[in-house]
Order: sequence, then C-alpha cells, then structure tokens
Amino acid sequence: MNDRLSRAQSGLTQREYAVLAKLSSPVKIQDFLDALPMNWEKGGDTHMSPRRILRAKKAHCIEGALLAAAALWIAGEPPFIMNLSARFHKGDDDHVVALYKRGGRYGAVSKTNHASIRFRDPVYRTPRELALSYFHEWFLNTTGEKTLECYSKPLDLRRFGAGWITDKKNLWHIADALSELPHYYFVPKGNWRYVRKADAMELKAGRLTEWKKSDPRT
Repeated sequence: MNDRLSRAQSGLTQREYAVLAKLSSPVKIQDFLDALPMNWEKGGDTHMSPRRILRAKKAHCIEGALLAAAALWIAGEPPFIMNLSARFHKGDDDHVVALYKRGGRYGAVSKTNHASIRFRDPVYRTPRELALSYFHEWFLNTTGEKTLECYSKPLDLRRFGAGWITDKKNLWHIADALSELPHYYFVPKGNWRYVRKADAMELKAGRLTEWKKSDPRT
C-alpha cells in the first residue's frame, strides 16, 4: 500500500474524495456498492466514471468495478479490474470485478443484481482460481445452461492516468481496452457436453434479484 492516490491527483472534490477515502477496505467498498441501486440505463447505455456514479447514486457492474478500483487506489492499493466473459451465442453478458490482494491471495469486489457472482474473499492464489469460482454460479435463468467461458488478464487502470475517475464522458475506451486484453478459457475443447445444467433449486436461487427495474431510483 505505497501508491496512494491523493485528492489533487484524483481531480475529485474534497467531499467526493472523502466519500471514497472512507471506503478503506474491500469489505467497506462492497457494502457501499451493495447499497447503491442498480443502474438499468433507462436513458441509454452508460459507462460512468466514479464521479458520475457518486452523483447519479447508481451503478451497474463495470461502473461498480471502476468505483471500487478508484477507492482501492485512494487506499494505496493498485486499481485492477478483470473481465469475466460469457458465451455470447447464448445471449449472456460479461461481468467485471475489481481485484484486491491480502496475504498474497486474490479477492474481488463485485457489483451485481444477482444472488451469485458477488464478492470474493481473498483466498485465491491466482486470478484464474478466482475467476473459476464464478463458473458454477453462472448460468442462464431460462435454461440452466452454464455459460462462463473465459476471463481476461487483469487491467491496471493506472495506464489511463487518473482522468477516468472524474471524466464527464462514458468510459468506452476502458471497456474496449479490457476486451482487447488476452482472455483465457476454462473449458477444454469438447468438455462443454459434460457440463451439468443448473438444477431446479439453483434456478430458483438464480432468479433472486436485489433491485427491481420498476424502482424509480434506478
């Protein structure tokens, strides 16, 4: 923890910086994200910066990962995010998490509307181990088919400087950079036919959601 982002470097106001500085641990960051309503992008697709998230008081998965990464950077930890990619022909979406380490093990902060694919404790030796922990829980609620296919090399957001934290524009360039990184596949060729579908109990749990699209805050 020797690369703490200062307020001057961040471009945030004193109040904005104070909000993120209070999120001094991954657990506090996760609790903050869990309390934020889901951003359903009712006015069109967004990829908001942490400043815009604080002002809009809502976020979807990659926005939550960016806010988590900013808070980790302010706390003196490197701001890494990682993409988890689904099998697109199945109609599923990607998911993005922020990575952190404790005692040499990886954990993840995750903004999601589902009962699964959430926070991960720092018990994983590699990003691959962590990414694999999402495989069993990642399935289509309509068919039960498991669809998590691969994960990306972690992206160090310091490569973009600090301007992304307060950018007024959507951060599509970060999403593009993440998608262009090497992605590593989980299932050996031919093994998808052995993967069991989610059962009735798992499907029931998978349909649990935290935020409703009818919520006026979203």
